[in-house]
Amino acid sequence: LPAWQDSWLFIKDLHFDGVPMRIYLPREPSASKRRGVIFIHGGCGIFGSIRSYERICRYMARKSDSVVVSVGYHLAPEQRYPAQTLECLSATVHFLKTADTYGVDPARIILCGDSVGGTFATSVCQELGHRTDIPKIRAQVLIYPFLQGLNFNLPSHQKNAAVAFLSRERAVHFILKYLNKDCSLKEPILAGSHVPESINLKYRKWISPDLIPDEFKLGYKPPLPTLFSPQVHEEVQELFEPRVSPLLAEDAVVCGLPDTCIVTCEHDVLRDDGLLYKKRLEDNNVHVTWHHVEKGFH
Repeated sequence: LPAWQDSWLFIKDLHFDGVPMRIYLPREPSASKRRGVIFIHGGCGIFGSIRSYERICRYMARKSDSVVVSVGYHLAPEQRYPAQTLECLSATVHFLKTADTYGVDPARIILCGDSVGGTFATSVCQELGHRTDIPKIRAQVLIYPFLQGLNFNLPSHQKNAAVAFLSRERAVHFILKYLNKDCSLKEPILAGSHVPESINLKYRKWISPDLIPDEFKLGYKPPLPTLFSPQVHEEVQELFEPRVSPLLAEDAVVCGLPDTCIVTCEHDVLRDDGLLYKKRLEDNNVHVTWHHVEKGFH
């Protein structure tokens, strides 16, 4: 939708450090500075836009009486990875520094995203966690985020392999499109051939079906062992970077993260990414609020 007139909100298109933004400001005067929401839309990094999330951002601004800024990062593959994360980072820093201009309390700004928008929000929070030159992000809200590209055989991948819209196969296809990789790599990645045993052993403490609560593992069958392919591993090095797989960030980074709200859906291949990140945050004494939508899907 375009930025139509709204009786409750002032809506304006801006650029923060060259990144397109749309800002939603409540018309009603406020006695004090308002809260701010930086919203990063989903779409696997290859589709979606400010316009397609217009209704959602208006709803958030009205219902929470907050100033919402929607980030219009440029899409892949035209803008190559990691341009999307870097633009979200740049826009977030700009808003944190200029919040007063928009009547926002810099100490009450949250970062929110759905799907890959949740990935970008997670990455931005990780990169800003220990910076002291700008205000701290007050909280992050991660709505069924993609958080790791190592294991596509977790219980939620098996259970929801053929669920409409975001099947297991399509999830990997979109990731490869986002990273501008050959989609013929999809099958070996689904099988896990891109991960050497040394990396599997290193990250088993954070990414493993053993860490998923039993109630989410009904019917789960451990996958058969697969042969490691050095060629595939070399082609998809980006999957092992925290910007793509934030679950791989070190504890020194994770412990510096703000309060977090994670939303997971039962009928979603990415459900277990959220469950694993919830555990990691809690293990590092980060306060987590978790909402699980039993009948929800991606």
